[in-house]
Amino acid sequence: MRVMPATKKQRELDLSEFPPGTITEYTTLVCLACIFDIFTKQFGLAARTAFSEIKRHTPTIEELTSRSAMRPYFDSDEKNPHCPYCGSAKRWLARFDTYCVEGGKPTDAPRRSLVKKLPKAGEQFMVLEKKSDSRAVFFEWLDTLGRSLDLEDETWLVDAARRYLERREPKTNWDEVFEGLRAVRRSSRLAEGWERDGDRLFLAPSLYSEALLIQYLVSRSHAHGGLTLDGRLTLMDLIRRLRYYGYLDRIGITEREPGEVFEKLIDYLASRVSTASGSDRPSISTASGSDRPATKQKPKKSPKSRKAKTAAPEPEEIISEPVKLHYIIDRRDFLEKVKSVYASYAA
Repeated sequence: MRVMPATKKQRELDLSEFPPGTITEYTTLVCLACIFDIFTKQFGLAARTAFSEIKRHTPTIEELTSRSAMRPYFDSDEKNPHCPYCGSAKRWLARFDTYCVEGGKPTDAPRRSLVKKLPKAGEQFMVLEKKSDSRAVFFEWLDTLGRSLDLEDETWLVDAARRYLERREPKTNWDEVFEGLRAVRRSSRLAEGWERDGDRLFLAPSLYSEALLIQYLVSRSHAHGGLTLDGRLTLMDLIRRLRYYGYLDRIGITEREPGEVFEKLIDYLASRVSTASGSDRPSISTASGSDRPATKQKPKKSPKSRKAKTAAPEPEEIISEPVKLHYIIDRRDFLEKVKSVYASYAA
């Protein structure tokens, strides 16, 4: 199974209405020679009967999306692949393209529109659903992100930050924001959101902290930690950095044990980027400006203000949300190849 994040490039299915990061495309190959041999030789069916049974077949979600494909399914990046089990050439091989759409406010309308446009005749497309949760979907997204980035080229750090921001704020035109961008920095002036200044993008401390966490998760190793915009960090380094930026206090993580802190960070971040929670985030600034701290005016004192204490912000509630995944399975190539293979057997 080959997996890649769906992009807005030209393709057979128009996915341009979906926010970036909300669709994952899976491609897997199946050997029809292997399948026909099973039905005709092992089960003893006539070629016509085998053809009728096979063309009704739709693989399970697990068979289409699993990392390790099992016979008769396999993965190949070759232009002219061969079956690794029986050696059959390309004309005996069929392709399944599967599009996994995360359910939620940003994707529900474009998904329904897309499904209505799909041809209904001959079961060329199948639509299956699967229940999941924000944590599982988050790790699947991380896995896809990690395999799509070139970790040998340090520009991946900016790319990872962008992909996270695209997922977190799907309504923003990030193509425009990142055009000509050279660096992402932490802002000491912004309380939330972001702003661009020249060829640099400044993120509020909380947003910057989340970008660091994404980069750490993508690149971490047990020996050397993860590479981030703040350099290579171990888990302890990362937690200290997030505590220093005030991120842990803001989201209400008071635990001191690194493992507990890490688990809560994952749950929180997964819920933040879940499409199930919608895209109604706080508005963010697009104004240009420097990162110099704003000048503060000394407040006038009053009898009441001397006694008043600044209230600490309430911690944000961490919720793992249910997510429904919608799988659109393109069977067109499979159906065409089944007819061709049957013609060879019938002859």
